[in-house]
Amino acid sequence: MISEKDNLTPFMRQYLAVKAQHPDMLVFYRMGDFYELFFEDAEKAARLLGITLTKRGTHNGEPIKMAGVPYHAAEQYLAKLTKMGEAVAICEQIGDPAKSKGIVDRQVVRILTPGTLTDSALLDDTKDNWLLALCFGEGLVGLARINLASGDLILSEIAPGLLAQELDRIAPAELLFADNVSHIAVQNAACSKKRFSAWQFDLDSAKTLLTKQLNTHDLDGYGCADLSLAIAAAGALLDYVKHTQRTTLPHINGLSVEQSSQFVQLDGATRRNLEIDQTIRGEASPTLYSLLNTTKTAMGARLLRYWLHHPLRDLNTVSARHDAVSALMQADETTIRDALRNIGDIERISTRVALRTARPRDLSALRDSLAQLPALQAALSKVEADVVKQIAQDLSVPQGAFNLLVQAIQPEPSSVLREGGVIADGYDAELDELRGMQANCGEFLLKYEAEERERSGLANLKVEYNSVHGFYIEISRAQAENAPAEYRRRQTLKNAERFITPELKAFEDKVLSANDRALAREKMLYELVLDQLAPEINALQANAVAVAQLDVLSTFAERARSLNYVAPEFVTEDGIHIVGGRHPVVEQIAQPFIANDVALSPYRQLLLITGPNMGGKSTFMRQTALIVLLAHCGCFVPAQSAKIGKIDRIFTRIGASDDLAGGRSTFMVEMTETANILNNATANSLVLLDEIGRGTSTFDGLSLAWACAKQLLEKNRSYTLFATHYFELTRLVEEFKQVANVHLDAAEHGNGIVFLHRVQEGAANQSYGLQVAVLAGIPKSVVASAKRKLIQLEKQNVASGPQADMFVTEEAPEAPIHPVVGELELVDPDDLTPKQALEALYRLKALLS
Repeated sequence: MISEKDNLTPFMRQYLAVKAQHPDMLVFYRMGDFYELFFEDAEKAARLLGITLTKRGTHNGEPIKMAGVPYHAAEQYLAKLTKMGEAVAICEQIGDPAKSKGIVDRQVVRILTPGTLTDSALLDDTKDNWLLALCFGEGLVGLARINLASGDLILSEIAPGLLAQELDRIAPAELLFADNVSHIAVQNAACSKKRFSAWQFDLDSAKTLLTKQLNTHDLDGYGCADLSLAIAAAGALLDYVKHTQRTTLPHINGLSVEQSSQFVQLDGATRRNLEIDQTIRGEASPTLYSLLNTTKTAMGARLLRYWLHHPLRDLNTVSARHDAVSALMQADETTIRDALRNIGDIERISTRVALRTARPRDLSALRDSLAQLPALQAALSKVEADVVKQIAQDLSVPQGAFNLLVQAIQPEPSSVLREGGVIADGYDAELDELRGMQANCGEFLLKYEAEERERSGLANLKVEYNSVHGFYIEISRAQAENAPAEYRRRQTLKNAERFITPELKAFEDKVLSANDRALAREKMLYELVLDQLAPEINALQANAVAVAQLDVLSTFAERARSLNYVAPEFVTEDGIHIVGGRHPVVEQIAQPFIANDVALSPYRQLLLITGPNMGGKSTFMRQTALIVLLAHCGCFVPAQSAKIGKIDRIFTRIGASDDLAGGRSTFMVEMTETANILNNATANSLVLLDEIGRGTSTFDGLSLAWACAKQLLEKNRSYTLFATHYFELTRLVEEFKQVANVHLDAAEHGNGIVFLHRVQEGAANQSYGLQVAVLAGIPKSVVASAKRKLIQLEKQNVASGPQADMFVTEEAPEAPIHPVVGELELVDPDDLTPKQALEALYRLKALLS
């Protein structure tokens, strides 16, 4: 608390008052052309941003630590800070330094947090940026999330056990929750977090805030009246957004309710294992998204990512998308995609217009984007698909906004308003007059220079201008003494003298004031343009949605043609039947790719997949899941044909990973993911299980794998692809008629192995583990030793017991190997030169003797 007794300068008093209101944020404090940070903020910013930490003046006897960034380059630093999860308060000068007596007034005009970003420089064009609020109740969690850059507000309620899955799906940039929440999913969430007091989730206050924002009497019309927890979360969410933006939010004019039953459910493990938009190693490519993303707009790129993570269960909607893709494949694709290529990010620009943070080039991009819509409408006029017809209707240009932008904004405006050159010539007579004064400046100076040369007789006299000294007459030092009497010396240089005259001074005042007045006039006109655009926000948002949908559907059409995809068929019969299925990503890398069939039904419920490592078991399983996923997104699929019955969820348990931070071993992660599947899979779920039980002893693992398969067959009754190296499990076909054995074959060639990648009926006859070890580069001596042990174990027909007993037993001690045999096992004749072969023969002879 600052008191009157504190010995503070007016500047420091002002700064500390601002900082006291935002103690948990970095305060970017505007001083001239820099944003300055002080004290602990300066130390933190210097560490995070790698900028210089300095000291100036003192406070309470200690030097004041400072660090700063240039105003014009602040975005790159703000982007870095928000990616680190930091919140930043932007404190600007709101007073006019020329008119202020004493220190210039300043106040925080905006707060940037990871979940409330709208500036293009701070956001990934291909990703939605969600701010999510949670409100916990008895047996339910209310969720409210907002994408401030688009204005989407979505409410839902779920069981607490599903929260981790929802956080994986939404992937919020920032999470808001009450300070008494201790849910494990919230603790593990990898995003910025903000704790609120419990009273900030008051239901009555939330209803009042929401109805006022949406301009309605109640919330019944939005279908969320009974979602009390979600409404409470939305209230806290909106209050936080208004606090950070310091303005009204006119682009948030509706909300939608989301039910988990709308989507084919994917848990976090499934999203990772299917590598939808991120590889298991965390890279952006090669993934399903990177393969499909040939979109032409940022809006389309974001919507494509959303659709891939939200496959729909509403088959009418999905089938309508398939019809649109088919129709677009027959349309004038070049015209459509060329027009899309020239459309900017209407969605985010509209938001910045609503928040009054739009920059001049945002408005020119919006104008140029709207100019493309008539061409799109014309290209779509002959496309016979209901979805496309609705899109064409929504592409109608808001003519008032377009005409205003054409008339008011320069064809190529300056990047920032303070530089001028934003408002178009001819839009405002007063601005044109002020600009005329500046434009005619050069003509006046040339004329004045010629007159002064003639009047003074000084042939080398020059009339010039610079931003420091204004207008001046320059004469060489040798001729300066011949300057007319009315010349007043302004500056002395080494070889020249600079003068000013009353006439030139009067012209300077007129021109410079015209420049200042023109900039002020331009700023005022720009604000009026934003005001006039505000009523068109809804229409612009409709344009943005239509463009994004058209972009994704046309991308699906282009990908289907380029990659030889076919339209899937949804059928009423239970099961999945795929002919010639391919993995969409792997087939682009591994050529030629071997396509395979899949047949799953209530009578062929579980496919037990055996075969060698590297043989393609995981690829075969993943491609099945990806084909089902793509079909429910509205995309064509990589197959000759695909008939898909009712699917509610996709589960995967593939690969080995640990969670060291969470204290979970590889086997514990495997069992946790398997438990999730066994507890939640239904008869309409697709389950992929790979190598269950490999993280423990052989017989423990075998027993667990057998029990899991039995549970899936008898209780869950899910469609299951079950890959294993436990050949004992292939005998499940003798107990369950719903089980079928399939295998991916391989053939030995010389000392190596050739993977055939073809799925065939029946169980594999061996695992080829030693051959794969050779391919991996295991030393030949180790492989040879392993071969001997394999032969020994196969002869022993090892009885059940601890895994260690498989290798050393009293009843069957390992027979000694003759030195000649051991040497021969290490020799590869194909690798020997004649001389080396002769030397090897001599060594063997010596060993025998």
